[in-house]
Amino acid sequence: MSAVVDRRRYARLSTAEVGQRDAFAYWREMICATFVRLAAEPVQSGRFSGSIEHVPVGDVELSTVVAGGQHVCRTPGLISADTEAYLLASIQVEGRGRVEQDGRIAELAEGEMAFYDSTRPYTLHFDDPFHQLVVQVPKHELWLRDTRGLTGRTLGTGTPGAVVSAFFRSLSETVATSPDGGTGLVPHAIGLLSAAATYASGSAPPREAAEAVTRQRVLDVLRRNLFDPQLDADAVAKACNVSRRTLYRILDDEGVATRLRRMRIERAQELLAADRDRPIGSVAAACGFETESGFYRAFRAATGQTPAEYRHRCGTAGQ
Repeated sequence: MSAVVDRRRYARLSTAEVGQRDAFAYWREMICATFVRLAAEPVQSGRFSGSIEHVPVGDVELSTVVAGGQHVCRTPGLISADTEAYLLASIQVEGRGRVEQDGRIAELAEGEMAFYDSTRPYTLHFDDPFHQLVVQVPKHELWLRDTRGLTGRTLGTGTPGAVVSAFFRSLSETVATSPDGGTGLVPHAIGLLSAAATYASGSAPPREAAEAVTRQRVLDVLRRNLFDPQLDADAVAKACNVSRRTLYRILDDEGVATRLRRMRIERAQELLAADRDRPIGSVAAACGFETESGFYRAFRAATGQTPAEYRHRCGTAGQ
């Protein structure tokens, strides 16, 4: 059995599809079909298992990799056989990993990320089982052309890498369940990736890239605190270390209140559909509405339905 991936479509591959004797050979085919041509060896003898969930979002490819320990190489010979040029970023979800390229080594722990370029040799190493999200983008889509200064560098807490990692993990989960859910986010995704790449290179990011990171930071603050009915523009600006004027420009003049109300309604829809027995007053409180009556008015204005009607329709659609 050979591994085949249409990289423009969702795909899920697993070594469970073959016998244990052929598992790692099939794994090599899987990673070559999903990413670029690679050589790989397991770090231990015995049983090996691995899976890849591949989710394309426009020109951005997101691949969730869960596998046993291994050593992976991109060699000059393999590079010469490929025509496409990609920038890749490994985002560590569980376990530890190592990315080596251009004379640098990036050690990755949970939540950290590192870049590598498919046009030059690199190695990836995992001593133990791991879980990563790999983001792959054609180099011509990025604002930064010279990648030699940004590869093999760890981006973690306190850097744009943390914001970018969280965004892509959320995007991957969203698109895996709703394939069309992330299409409109492709420019934002590429902007965020470009911003993290310029930060890794030590260059000053273009204004568009810097604002993409700030915008995502603002959205993260809103999402994490939408349950707080006292959340306002001043609190968000302070948390993101930006001015109110910058905040409103970042949100395209939509304003904090409008964006927050929309996010609260979207969260309420999720809760109403997920738990049909949860009291509506509890849903309202969890989404930052001070009163149940205020929640009803806002929900109906946004959706044309009451919360109870929405919940009933979700239950009927699922039958």
